[in-house]
Amino acid sequence: MSRIVTVGAAQLGPIAQTETRHQVVTRLLSLMQRAKRHGCDLVVFPELALTTFFPRWYFEKQEEIDSFFERSMPGRETQPLFDLARALGMGFYLGYAELVVEGGRTRRFNTSILVNKSGEIISKYRKIHLPGHAEHEPWRRFQHLEKRYFEVGNLSWPVVRAPLNEGSAGLYGMAICNDRRWPETYRVMGLQGVEMVLLGYNTPVHNPPAPEHDALSNFHNELVMQSGAYQNGTWVVGVAKAGCEEGVDQIGNSIIVAPSGEIVAACSTLGDEVAIARCDLDLCNSYKNTTFNFARHREPEHYRMIVERKGAVLPK
Repeated sequence: MSRIVTVGAAQLGPIAQTETRHQVVTRLLSLMQRAKRHGCDLVVFPELALTTFFPRWYFEKQEEIDSFFERSMPGRETQPLFDLARALGMGFYLGYAELVVEGGRTRRFNTSILVNKSGEIISKYRKIHLPGHAEHEPWRRFQHLEKRYFEVGNLSWPVVRAPLNEGSAGLYGMAICNDRRWPETYRVMGLQGVEMVLLGYNTPVHNPPAPEHDALSNFHNELVMQSGAYQNGTWVVGVAKAGCEEGVDQIGNSIIVAPSGEIVAACSTLGDEVAIARCDLDLCNSYKNTTFNFARHREPEHYRMIVERKGAVLPK
């Protein structure tokens, strides 16, 4: 029996630094309602979807930085998202900046959550592959200070079984932006049987250390998600914050990729838009049970032997 989940890739256009949480959440609510009119079970928002992409600025005052972070989820300003999810019977993925006290100290993460159709958080992920730099680099036209403002995520890549689709539950995982470029992101979840990877991103067109890559931005964006989907027999839903935000051009190119590696839906603008696909989770089986049957064909001990001969150490 097919297990269909209708997914909306809810791309956002630019968010100005002056926009309030209320204004942004209103845009998200509108996209949720639009997605529901098209029968969506799940809507996926971008990375840091509640604010402008603040790591592009160097802030000296911690209170300025912390104004972009959420201290609770849901909070007063984000509660309407959870209320609407429950009213519509629709799940959502949301990326945001998380400020939390753990182990007696304040910690800051680039975070995403998965919320079910009852408006309950059922999984959380904290970004592991932080790009950019940690110190102010005045030569850049804009900064990319994720290594300064966030800690490396400490939750690995959890995969959760959730009844977001028709029929029996599916296996869902999450990633954020630069994570999508690294094969281990998909493989760690693939080894847990993931059937749909949800990820949001904010990606500038211009790469200051390597401007020769600029013209390849969309190609590389599609390449990594298509290969990750195919090599792990999973759906991948990649969703952008797009357009010219505070003078910085960001790619859109939000896509939904099938386990075959084929793009089955895509956004065509750089603004607020929803791309929709009916995704059969059972299509994953065609790849997980044949070409990418890990139990039958994958040789982890052989990889370990080769790497350790060269003096490196693989994690167990």
